[in-house]
Parts: sequence; structure tokens; C-alpha cells
Amino acid sequence: QVQLVESGGGSVQPGGSLRLSCAASVGLNTMGWYRQAPGKERELVATITRGGNTNYADFVKGRFTISRDNAKNTVYLQMNSLKPEDTALYYCYTRSAYSIDYWGQGTQVTVSS
Repeated sequence: QVQLVESGGGSVQPGGSLRLSCAASVGLNTMGWYRQAPGKERELVATITRGGNTNYADFVKGRFTISRDNAKNTVYLQMNSLKPEDTALYYCYTRSAYSIDYWGQGTQVTVSS
């Protein structure tokens, strides 16, 4: 069983920044972040492979940066220029070699003036 522990959520004003972290109990190839706003489906934010290949949703390109520290089995999400529509519960994600998905408990990000 893979465990994911997130940290770094909080409240910020529009235009502000937050950095999310997620530590995994084991290192798997693909790690990333999804988010879910109230009344909406969970959606991809960004993913990164062990080799550093990244994939971003269009709505975060140029504002969010995903990175990882393979030695620490940790993935990060640097979020800049935050907008009210970025308000959501952000979930850390990883997938095993057997295509089993694992999720963190979620960390709340609220962007409001």
C-alpha cells in the first residue's frame, strides 16, 4: 500500500503563491496533482515522471510548476499568480507499475480577497 502525505495548502489572496508538497512511502514513476472544486469533477493539474517529463493542464501553464525529489520520493507544486478559480481540494497522485492509482487525503487551497 502506497501512502501519500500532502502539506502546504492554505488561504491566499489573488495573485499570491503557495507551494504544495507530497511525500510518498515508495517512489513510483508517475507522480502528480489533481484538484476538485465543489460541485465539479476531479481534474488533472500536472504530472511528472521520475525522469522529469512533465504534463500540465492548460489552465495552469505558465503559473504552476511541478517538480520532484526522487531521493525523498517527494513531489512539489509551486503555484504562482493564483486566481479565485484555483480554489479547490488538491490531491497528490501516483500510479504503480500495475496501473493502480493512489491518492493523498487532499489539501485545501483557497484563493480569495
